[in-house]
Amino acid sequence: MGKSKEISQDLRKQIVDLHKSGSSLGAISKCLKVPRSSVQTIVFKYKHNVTTQPSYRSGRRHVLSVIDECTLVRKVQINPRTTAKDLVKMLEETGTKVSISTVKRVLYRHNLKGRSARKKPPLQNRHKKARQRFATAHGDKDHTFWRNVLWSDETKLELFGHNDHCYVWRKKGDACKLKNTIPTMKHGGGSIMLWGCFAAGGTGALHKIDGFMRKENDVNILKQHLKTSVRKLKLGRKWVFQMDNDPKHTSKVVAKCLKDNKVKVLEWPSQSSDLNPIENLWAELKKRVRARRPTNLTQLHQLCQEEWAKIHPTYCGKLVEGYPTCLTQVKQFKSNATKY
Repeated sequence: MGKSKEISQDLRKQIVDLHKSGSSLGAISKCLKVPRSSVQTIVFKYKHNVTTQPSYRSGRRHVLSVIDECTLVRKVQINPRTTAKDLVKMLEETGTKVSISTVKRVLYRHNLKGRSARKKPPLQNRHKKARQRFATAHGDKDHTFWRNVLWSDETKLELFGHNDHCYVWRKKGDACKLKNTIPTMKHGGGSIMLWGCFAAGGTGALHKIDGFMRKENDVNILKQHLKTSVRKLKLGRKWVFQMDNDPKHTSKVVAKCLKDNKVKVLEWPSQSSDLNPIENLWAELKKRVRARRPTNLTQLHQLCQEEWAKIHPTYCGKLVEGYPTCLTQVKQFKSNATKY
């Protein structure tokens, strides 16, 4: 037998009003099409409790005790990589049998939800100290300073590597149909390496690196694109160039090239890609290129150039505008990885 539907509060009030007006229980039942027993119960409760609200019901007893729930939460907080299956097994060892969905609901109630772990570079004490020095030294810089910084970095784009995870709507037994499969190729079908730069005023040059990135390649890129990007973005005379501490960037050959061209370099802490706003720009570029589904490396490079040129200066400006907040987070998180 199915569970009966609860009588609404408005209908309860109508029953009480009709009873007050002198109507019998049977007449009220016929008029409102409510079982006589229900009418009788509502009237009885009103006479004794002077309310039409339904009685409080405690509901089904919880499978897990408060102590069990606290144990689950503490286990996850100590080791966030603990799975729901691990927690179920842990409870079974203590004689408590629950389902995975029950464990998940407990964690949800404590605002703990499954999320993909963010990839961040490992930070040693020397890295944290360098990040703290950087945040302290530049924390008081105004927006004018950051708007005149030329940010740079390299990134790799794989032709099919971005198709690792894809969901399709299909019927049972149709898994191997061509439209429901993803083409796989060795090593992701190949990849290209790009060097790029940008500032608050927009994107600068985007250069495809042939082969491995060496210090000689770095010098050629700087000679070819650095000043042209500065002129294009109309940076001020006191503009500053940012690059990471990769050995090829800190080599004597590159240092001489920068010195000869009177380029001021922003001191940069190692293992701090999260402090470089160009990482957000790379993510935006890859998302746009992925949406256009390139089929070969030549097309991949062409689409990268097209989408790079389409990125609006306003987007670049927003990335740089929020940089002081990023430095504040370095201090708040005690030089650990930020959310950026």
